[in-house]
Amino acid sequence: MTPALSRRAVLAGLAASGMAQRALAQSPMGLARGPVQPSWSSLVAHYRYPDWFRDAKLGLWSHWGPQSVPEQGDWYGRFMYMQGHPMYEHHLKTYGHPADVGMMEIQRRWTAERWDPDALIARYKRAGAKYFVSLACHHDNLDCYDSRYHAWNSLRVGPKKDVVGIWAQAARRAGMKFGVSNHAAHAWHWYQTAYGYDPVGPRKGERYDAYRLRKEDGRGRWWEGLDPQHLYTGRHMVAPDGIDSVAAMNAWHDRHDGQWIESAPPGDAAYAARWLLRQADLMEKYRPDFCYFDDYELPFGPIGLQAAADYYNRSLQWHGTIDVVLTAKQLKPYARFGIVQDVERGFTDHLWDEPWQTDTCIGDWFYNVARLNDKSYKSAEQVIQRLADVVSKNGNLLLSVPQPGDGSIDREEEAILDGMSAWVAVNGEAIFGSRPWRVYGEGPTRLQVGMQNEQSAGAFTAKDVRFTTNRGALYALALAWPTRRLSIASLGTDRLKHATVERVTLLGGGPVPHHRDAAGLHVDLPPPTGARFVPVLRIDGRGLA
Repeated sequence: MTPALSRRAVLAGLAASGMAQRALAQSPMGLARGPVQPSWSSLVAHYRYPDWFRDAKLGLWSHWGPQSVPEQGDWYGRFMYMQGHPMYEHHLKTYGHPADVGMMEIQRRWTAERWDPDALIARYKRAGAKYFVSLACHHDNLDCYDSRYHAWNSLRVGPKKDVVGIWAQAARRAGMKFGVSNHAAHAWHWYQTAYGYDPVGPRKGERYDAYRLRKEDGRGRWWEGLDPQHLYTGRHMVAPDGIDSVAAMNAWHDRHDGQWIESAPPGDAAYAARWLLRQADLMEKYRPDFCYFDDYELPFGPIGLQAAADYYNRSLQWHGTIDVVLTAKQLKPYARFGIVQDVERGFTDHLWDEPWQTDTCIGDWFYNVARLNDKSYKSAEQVIQRLADVVSKNGNLLLSVPQPGDGSIDREEEAILDGMSAWVAVNGEAIFGSRPWRVYGEGPTRLQVGMQNEQSAGAFTAKDVRFTTNRGALYALALAWPTRRLSIASLGTDRLKHATVERVTLLGGGPVPHHRDAAGLHVDLPPPTGARFVPVLRIDGRGLA
């Protein structure tokens, strides 16, 4: 992304390319009408980033649904249908063969019997979250809300509750902004493994449940009246007969339905139209302040533009202004400033002109009990390091704390949140309501730009420092605790010739000795006590912030 590109330049480019004239002339029934039209030029022209989002900095995400039930991690509903995959083996051993017991049966087992939304929201708020996001529908295509246009929803299947609605009430009672995430645009290709078969073994060639089940097969069963084809989305990219090895079957899926596809399914434009109705229904019912699309730019091209315009026009009706946030990924220059860019599990190496967001998880997106057993969650220190890095670069952090199917969180997750809470109670003024400084920071750790690259980053050191400003003060956050002396080159007299440093305060520890020369600001810090990490210095003076 080119930092120097302005909103004016984006609008000029859209007009020159003719994209501004590609809006659909008539909004479908059920979409909100208003000044925002379904085109990138209209989105860019009307949108301004809300102050609440710029101030919030930290959101907590309940990336929770029926794929949490097996406690095996991400994409269970796809991988359980791929012979040879560990999730297939788990499913075979725990539930039965996927020709007999498919993902719809796992959705039935989502009970949420230990879910206490108010208690969880209170814990998330103590940890610093200013907005809360509920998963509304994942690739497994179960709407976790009172869905008007999709019968496979959480009031009829699984917990028999309006999960999104209950989360919304709890978040708003706590004074938090509320958001939803919609991943359903990818269900149609993601689910095609459910139409496959075992290429080897005693049930070789026998198609899985999605291939054979129809609405009439549900008579007298728990899913009577529901059509499995509406859940599994239909036969769009079905593996052909005759594949006779696991490797060949996996290769077929990788080449076809395993791609990240943003278009409508071939020959089934109705799927995209139904997605739009479901999305508009979600916006109308819950009036979210925030909406996350798991898409590269917007889903289904013009359909996604209609969804964005609908959301913004609804916000104008609700608030008199566009006071909402819509995120998507991998934005091209023409899409900048019209929605907020999200960088999934990724980093940036520069300070952005516009607000942005990264989303990550302390473990797997869906609950994986192995993370508890092998203690492989991100620590509270790692979360706060990430928060400091993102905020210094004009971003927000959306953090998922995965829940098992019963809706609880485990003891390790509680400890991580408690560690965040303790840090925020002392150092929150450096984060919440802050803005970036002249530079984001300094230090030896190099971060790779892009998505899905968390594993490429090395451990942060005490020489990695990040800056924020808030109410006239400058804050320096050391991403690891120095053994004694912290030297900050960016604050040296050779770089800030006309600035003066009058006082340096360690938040939670009082004034600390310091001196300044051409090489930097040098501060002597006490050793950390207890579980303290990421020390924060408030630097007061003239010509700093």
